[in-house]
Amino acid sequence: MQYILIALGVIVLILLVTNIHVVQQSRAFVVERLGAYHATWGVGLHVKFPILDRVAKRVSLKEQVVDFAPQPVITKDNVTMQIDTVIYFQIIDPKLYTYGVEHPMSAIENLTATTLRNIIGDLELDQSLTSRDHINTKMRAILDEATDPWGIKVNRVELKNIIPPREIQDAMEKQMKAERERRESILQAEGQKQSQILVAEGEKQSVILRADAAKQAKIMEAEAAKTARILAAEAEAEAIEKVQQATADALRLLNEAAPNDQVVKLKALEAFQAAANGQATKIIIPSEIQGIAGLAAGVKALVEPDKK
Repeated sequence: MQYILIALGVIVLILLVTNIHVVQQSRAFVVERLGAYHATWGVGLHVKFPILDRVAKRVSLKEQVVDFAPQPVITKDNVTMQIDTVIYFQIIDPKLYTYGVEHPMSAIENLTATTLRNIIGDLELDQSLTSRDHINTKMRAILDEATDPWGIKVNRVELKNIIPPREIQDAMEKQMKAERERRESILQAEGQKQSQILVAEGEKQSVILRADAAKQAKIMEAEAAKTARILAAEAEAEAIEKVQQATADALRLLNEAAPNDQVVKLKALEAFQAAANGQATKIIIPSEIQGIAGLAAGVKALVEPDKK
């Protein structure tokens, strides 16, 4: 009897140990009781009822990435190309994920392929190649709405590669080459144009500078001539002023000396003699001075023999 109790205790202990479950972070367990959904276990320690309960599915709640194989799609202008997509999704409801759809990954892949074909079918080749953001956004919205009943949230959809046919690639390469050559020709023409403009501007500035230099030279020459004339006029005026001053001083000294009539007449004779040395051809001598002239001639005659 004792051994039976020990065996029963060991069995109970084994059952307890085997039915204790620890749910880790970012994971969830879907538990069924008698084949029907019973509960969803979150993070922590849980005990399962032996025989009646079973863990139907262990679900990861982390964001997952699925890279699907390239899918053939046809554009609006009847060009067939290969496109492979990458989907970022997360399970937000373990119960719906478990019971919503059979083989969820296969369902998402097929849904992605059909959605991509529908979207690309409304676009031409050039639009398909340049509208990745539009395609990604539209696909994410459609897939997210379609996967809600499966407990899945689609966070992002990316077109990984868009591979057009080889002949289309060759044509695109030729087009890009022609475009690059055209841009190069335009850049060269623009460079030559700018060079010619700069040369013309340089010549224009040079002509303007030479004209300004000549103008400044003429202005300086005129200023120099003006200054020279002013200085000459000032010198002449100063000379006349000095002559007038000397004459005035002479008259003043003569007045101060109180000369008699004979001296005055003699000075007048000297003045006429100075006038005679000028450009005049006739000189009229007043009668008063004639006497003085005779007297002076007599004095000269008396003096000259003595010198001899």
